[in-house]
Amino acid sequence: MFKPCVVIPVYNHAQPVRSVVHGIIAQSLSCVIVDDGSSRECAGVLDGLAAVSPGQITLLRHDVNRGKGSAVLTGLRYAAQQGYSHAVQIDADGQHRVTEIPRFLEQAVVHPQALIVGCPRYDDTVPLLRLYARYLTHLWVSINTLSWQIKDSMCGFRVYPLDAVMALDRKVKLGARMSFDTEILVRLCWEGLLIVNLPTPVIYPAGGISHFRGWLDNALLSHMHATLFFGMLLRLPVLMARKWSAQ
Repeated sequence: MFKPCVVIPVYNHAQPVRSVVHGIIAQSLSCVIVDDGSSRECAGVLDGLAAVSPGQITLLRHDVNRGKGSAVLTGLRYAAQQGYSHAVQIDADGQHRVTEIPRFLEQAVVHPQALIVGCPRYDDTVPLLRLYARYLTHLWVSINTLSWQIKDSMCGFRVYPLDAVMALDRKVKLGARMSFDTEILVRLCWEGLLIVNLPTPVIYPAGGISHFRGWLDNALLSHMHATLFFGMLLRLPVLMARKWSAQ
């Protein structure tokens, strides 16, 4: 059974989330919006979107901001409980093309047990500092998985096979904030999931809002990479055996 939905974590992206949701409605896909403690303005926009298509859109709420990872997990858990087999995660900030969703779902149909991950193709709107910082994360991910299987661990556009995600959710406590996108990929890779990297355009809209919290989120990311590194060491025999068998 292949039954997909879309999960959108939202925190104060009142303007771009409109076009994202309308694009999903146009594709007749079920959509789970998770309001992660947004402002009154953004919450009102989300209420309006949910009222337009009550049978197609489900709006879930956190009373306070818990972080992107927590919001995504809330949406994924709900989707699994409702019997969906796969969930498209797409960010609410307008960086990704909603029209690309069918391409992602096509790959999920071909590889139903795999994790379909967006591999960004940037234009000249990408901030160079952010681009260079991603390369450092990619290096750590390759070390912590002993592979180059994951081409980009920070892209907020992907398709999760929900059975695998829920099994991992029962097994470990995943990071609640910005580290989530990278951590869940590494841990699912450790579990042996196939990673399918799908090139997709990514833009940085003018006036876009970033919720990256500078030193605090960098500290959380550093802690995550260190934790994953020691986790990799514990799994080293299994990861090496898997690497050799694939050659």
